Amino acid sequence: MLHAVIMAGGVGARFWPLSRKDRPKQLIDLTGEGAMIEQTVRRLEGLVETDNIWVVTNVEQAEQIREVCPALRKDRFILEPVGRNTAPAIGLAAVHLMKHDPDAVMLVLPADHRIENRDEFHYCLNSAVEVVHDSEVLATIGIAPTRPETGYGYIQMDQTGIRLRDNVYPVKTFAEKPNLATAKLFFESGEFLWNSGMCVWRADTILKCIADFLPLWGAGFREIEMALGTPQAESVVKKVFSAQKGISIDYGVMEKAKHVAVVKGTFEWSDVGSWDEVWRLLPHDAHGNASRGNTAAHNTKNTLILGGDKLIAAVGVENLIVIETGDAILICPLDRSQEVKDMVDALKAQGKNEYL
Repeated sequence: MLHAVIMAGGVGARFWPLSRKDRPKQLIDLTGEGAMIEQTVRRLEGLVETDNIWVVTNVEQAEQIREVCPALRKDRFILEPVGRNTAPAIGLAAVHLMKHDPDAVMLVLPADHRIENRDEFHYCLNSAVEVVHDSEVLATIGIAPTRPETGYGYIQMDQTGIRLRDNVYPVKTFAEKPNLATAKLFFESGEFLWNSGMCVWRADTILKCIADFLPLWGAGFREIEMALGTPQAESVVKKVFSAQKGISIDYGVMEKAKHVAVVKGTFEWSDVGSWDEVWRLLPHDAHGNASRGNTAAHNTKNTLILGGDKLIAAVGVENLIVIETGDAILICPLDRSQEVKDMVDALKAQGKNEYL
């Protein structure tokens, strides 16, 4: 049976000051279309039954997600005691799915993407499901790039062999976020896709791969599997997660596995990973400015201004990000929005936790 696992445990530090620990990125409306996780659940309609939608998150966020997505079943929330990156989160979800449905096929979806062309999105996911359903293939969704982009990882398609489906290719290699010169080479080659972070596989297959490539985590998941349904389950999960280091599914498993395929997605996609992407997605005025809230701009170009009731007036500036939240104001060059996370780290180091 087909299940969707939504990864919703992140903080979204690059969207400070709007995104905070008690109201992270996936729970806020960045583009005027509803909370990010609400959009994620909504676009699964017609593809996955609501009873088969699972959410991996933490205790702090679970209740807020239930408020935003009331149709989701309470027993479909999988709580991490501590964040350990994507491989442990996916492994924990797979253990739960195997107990519920030993033949489960998992769609792994981040909670904070923006996707248009839902029919094309469903078509790509169904292509992946067909490939993995009766095999040990690990499938991922790659997005045809529209520009040289340094903020995304890349997947190189093997276009020399036999396609698994019309839009499904064996993976040749994974590449980390490149510098601009390398991103241009990737874009011009036609061989590379953006790594969307969306994956499809059988639950038993991914657990076997974790056991092969991350044996300590594999042993931990076997402990958790035996404890599920008992009074000791919560303490065992906490023990396993506390004892191991975090690792991403790409680095820990996908880059090492033998049977990996990529579906070439042609739908419009953004991981909405930083403020410059929000500027790119929102409607612009004649001068390239995007704004929400009470704002005014004069002789201003290519600037993102987001606020509330307080008037934000920009005069004679360009290529800026200005975000106002009542207790904090962010001012940042548009092309340095990735550094907002560094600002959050600095606030943490300075003990200014009330702003986090």
